[in-house]
Amino acid sequence: MRMMHVLGAAVLALGLNGASVAQPQRAPAAAAKRWVDVVVRTPEGGYRQGNPNAPVKLVEYGSRTCPSCGRFAAEGMAPLRAEFIASGKVSYEYRDFLIHGAPDLALALVNQCVPAGRFFPVLDAIYAGQSGFAERLDTFLKKSPQVAEGYQKLPPPQMATRFAEVMGVIPFMKAHGLGEAQARKCLNNPALVQGIAKTHADGANLHDVQGTPGFFVNGRAVRAFTWDRLQPELRAAGA
Repeated sequence: MRMMHVLGAAVLALGLNGASVAQPQRAPAAAAKRWVDVVVRTPEGGYRQGNPNAPVKLVEYGSRTCPSCGRFAAEGMAPLRAEFIASGKVSYEYRDFLIHGAPDLALALVNQCVPAGRFFPVLDAIYAGQSGFAERLDTFLKKSPQVAEGYQKLPPPQMATRFAEVMGVIPFMKAHGLGEAQARKCLNNPALVQGIAKTHADGANLHDVQGTPGFFVNGRAVRAFTWDRLQPELRAAGA
């Protein structure tokens, strides 16, 4: 989607049997590391899933309200995780790019308020519910354009809260483990707002991101917006 500003975040055990000479025991095999369960927040303000030393590093600049990002989430994330991230060959980092302003900010803020290990399940759920958020937002904009314009003049935390209310984000997040009081606290967190805004600005100013999804493979921007185009890029990079 092109940039557009529609609306101005082992235990190792050794058993000894009395005084007898113990036979060497084989240590239990360590459980294979599940790379898809390894999630950390990065210095760039994104969230990375997978092997931090993966030979192929994939970064997506994404917008939770972008239909093209929603399509990639629906079509690409399952095979990306199953084949590439789980093998340890690819790490995947999601960074926020607020292509639609306030609605994106609202969703980014509450998504970043869950524990790191829950970030991607909640992100997946947000994309799965994208059409519902869009419908509620569209209805509001059509019925109350002047109110929407007024919301855009509010400080970012208050603006994000108003649009979260419009889109039904607060009850949605309650169903995903983030209570209303905590959700509202996150939406009104200036430091969190600033962090997300910086990630967006760095994407635009340092990496020339102009639309979403914007993919980078080992630091190189690739002209791929769908899974069928991104997959060959990963393989060509050695995944």
